[in-house]
Amino acid sequence: MLTALDAHDESFLATKVWTRGRQDGIDQMRRSEILLEASTIDLMQVHNLVDLETHMATLRDWKAEGRIRYLGVTHYTTSALDQLADIIERDQPDFVQLAYSIGVPEAEERVLPLARDHGVAIMVNRPYEGGGTFRRVGERELPEWARAFCDSWGQFFLKYILAHPAVTCVIPGTSDPEHMDDNAAAGFGRLPDEEELSRMRRFWEEL
Repeated sequence: MLTALDAHDESFLATKVWTRGRQDGIDQMRRSEILLEASTIDLMQVHNLVDLETHMATLRDWKAEGRIRYLGVTHYTTSALDQLADIIERDQPDFVQLAYSIGVPEAEERVLPLARDHGVAIMVNRPYEGGGTFRRVGERELPEWARAFCDSWGQFFLKYILAHPAVTCVIPGTSDPEHMDDNAAAGFGRLPDEEELSRMRRFWEEL
């Protein structure tokens, strides 16, 4: 049986720094080390690009010292996509976290191709648009053609995202264990192919 300690040791520990000033950032990250009970954090991200240059300098130092394995940046709005693209080209962070979904596809235009070209991992937030994707499909049944690769609307939306070759992982949030199980199931089985992705997009546009 997997114990809590085993799960901790096998987990990919990712968190964020979200403050201004070098020392405040260091203090916040040290606090994360204590709370996560980790001498090395897998991924530390500058959240919402707040005081970006200051914290990126610290993260580079921490990565060189082995205190973090990877460094990254995050944002959740499409208005920040151009800035994220510039950061990929200029700084080549290990990870970029951004909003991307079947209903918010703007990242496909520049950021995702750049990330793939530069070897930058993409972590997707807001895959359900705060529940907006579910509200849009309403009480509709999952189409029969979609059951070839998914079993629920949640998996439908997640597999659309995961099928993009630049996407590394998706982070849907939930407090419901059943939803968590359903989300995790999107990581199994095949992903939709190009023809099915086109059909998913047409279906979405026609809703």
